[in-house]
Amino acid sequence: MLSAPSQASAYGFAVVDVEATGSSSRRHRVVELAVVLLDKDLTPQGEFTTLVDPHGPVGPTHIHGIEGGDLGGAPSFDGIAARLLSLLRGRVLVGHNVGCDRSFLAAEYARVGVRLPSIPELCTMRMAAARLPVPHGLSLRDCAEAAGVTEWHAHTALGDARATAELFSHYVRGAESVEFAESAVLGERLAQAAAVEWPQATGLPGVVDALWKRRSNDSARRMVPNVRNGSA
Repeated sequence: MLSAPSQASAYGFAVVDVEATGSSSRRHRVVELAVVLLDKDLTPQGEFTTLVDPHGPVGPTHIHGIEGGDLGGAPSFDGIAARLLSLLRGRVLVGHNVGCDRSFLAAEYARVGVRLPSIPELCTMRMAAARLPVPHGLSLRDCAEAAGVTEWHAHTALGDARATAELFSHYVRGAESVEFAESAVLGERLAQAAAVEWPQATGLPGVVDALWKRRSNDSARRMVPNVRNGSA
């Protein structure tokens, strides 16, 4: 289990994945999210995951495996908003089709009165498309298998975030995708992330720290236990 990084070390990458009740960030809600933190040298620093109560139907259980009964004790998004901001602050946002994950996070923050700032991003799907040979498909599973990343619990937020973090590290260290892997490009993204002005979620009406709750039916047993105030 990895401990939470100190604020002084909050400089690097935040690999994110969300599971949602549907495909539209405007109409649907986050039902699970995970963040894997990497430092600027791609060394793992911590990982966090929680189910999120969407206050409505959970959506495609056949995809994400989450049922309504799994959400007992799960926080609402406003209960994790402040701690999640502290995890993302100062970091480059990384994801597989990262724009989708970001749109859901931005929509959830908008609902609690917080504007998510413009965050430098790196997308492993785009990185895969820039490689030669291009993977057979650009799904996370296809890209991960092509890179030799296997054995993870797909369509769980933490499983997908871990796989994405491994894929990202593989691409960067392999230096086969010049557009993304050049150290100058990564350095530029990191510098941009460090300069972003972030909002403060604490003190807003309805935004309080709550227990984070992992899913109990996940076979990835390295998941962190419930955490309060973000401490693992």
